[in-house]
Amino acid sequence: MTEKQTWSQRFESALHPAIARFNASISFDIELIEYDITGSQAHAKMLAHTGIISPEEGEQLVTGLEQVRQEYRQRKFQPGIDAEDVHFAVEKRLTEIVGDVGKKLHTARSRNDQVGTDTRLYLRDQIQHIRQYLREFQTVLLDIAEQHVETLIPGYTHLQRAQPLSLAHHLLAYFQMAQRDWERLEDVCSRVNISPLGCGALAGTTFPIDRHYTAELLKFDRVYANSLDGVSDRDFAIEFLCAASLIMVHLSRLSEEVILWSSEEFRFVTLKDSCATGSSIMPQKKNPDVPELVRGKTGRVFGHLQAMLVIMKGLPLAYNKDLQEDKEGIFDSVNTVKACLEAMTILLREGLEFRTQRLAAAVTEDFSNATDVADYLAARGVPFREAYNLVGKVVKTSMAAGKLLKDLQLEEWQQLHPVFAADIYEAISPRQVVSARNSYGGTGFAQVRQALVTARTNISN
Repeated sequence: MTEKQTWSQRFESALHPAIARFNASISFDIELIEYDITGSQAHAKMLAHTGIISPEEGEQLVTGLEQVRQEYRQRKFQPGIDAEDVHFAVEKRLTEIVGDVGKKLHTARSRNDQVGTDTRLYLRDQIQHIRQYLREFQTVLLDIAEQHVETLIPGYTHLQRAQPLSLAHHLLAYFQMAQRDWERLEDVCSRVNISPLGCGALAGTTFPIDRHYTAELLKFDRVYANSLDGVSDRDFAIEFLCAASLIMVHLSRLSEEVILWSSEEFRFVTLKDSCATGSSIMPQKKNPDVPELVRGKTGRVFGHLQAMLVIMKGLPLAYNKDLQEDKEGIFDSVNTVKACLEAMTILLREGLEFRTQRLAAAVTEDFSNATDVADYLAARGVPFREAYNLVGKVVKTSMAAGKLLKDLQLEEWQQLHPVFAADIYEAISPRQVVSARNSYGGTGFAQVRQALVTARTNISN
């Protein structure tokens, strides 16, 4: 049987070894150790500040906790399953270092508010790391877009050729998605950065603590106004997982496009050897492993969000052991998002090359300029719906004849409607089709250049 824990004098015997293993969280919540130490140092300073312990005892606790931190960093302190969780592990080692004064650290505190504090400190840091990864991802999107303002690419709706686009405009769509992700994480952080420290197990404490003092020391924006809510709230974790899921949605959408673009059917990009693998049996293959893995890993983050929602949906107030299950999903989501952002940034920066000649040819192979024929007529007084129907008719007859719109003779255009003139050919050329869409936010080259300047200014600031 396992050794009794400090809380177990109420019990006649220790936990069954299998139950002790089942109950323990040290294998994963060790991730929180430095945050636990930081939070404990703030708590110790508060205990001394309020006179609950002496200033000398407070200093001993803070110094001892710093020694625990250094021992952990130097791999001299590596607690095992007998510690149950990171909180007991730190407190036990602290007491070994400073003696009985270490047993005073947990005065006016519960593991319930302690773990909530640790998790928020961890997530606050990680959100800033993820936002930096997003900035790097956005920067490489801008770098590529600035090289391809006048590179044309087919635009699709329903995965059918729709209208040609500036490749830069296409890439800037992903820049804007990432910008929303960056802003969304900032908003999430405002609700992560609330201190539950001092809420106790669920009802506060009889000691004259100063929760605002610890919040200030730990750089929290404010404190929870209700102790029950403080120890049981995981809305912030759910919000983070929602934000993480949306980041993965955006990365997965781009991944799908890269996978399509690199296929023999599209041939819009070439994958470089540094970011692709081969087949064990088919020597001609070059596989888009990076975007495929990103697309696959998206499901992991979605799963953690769903799991967190299910954990929370039936919990009565206040803390319940179910909440131990929040950490692995948060940790894995943080690591997955960071890894995927890094991999996609590397892929874009040095792992693929756009085949500009193929792209230039692609925008001349279809009827994606048909809307511009209708716009040509509408600009000359023909009601748009009438123009739309006329163009639908000419597309149908051209397809039957094996022709594209650019192949029609002027006489054929004028048989369709007398307002057609020789300038129709320029109006439906792919470059003009793109350039003409100069409405705000459109794919016109002037708009795209301005969008690039705005985007670069935003991330520089």
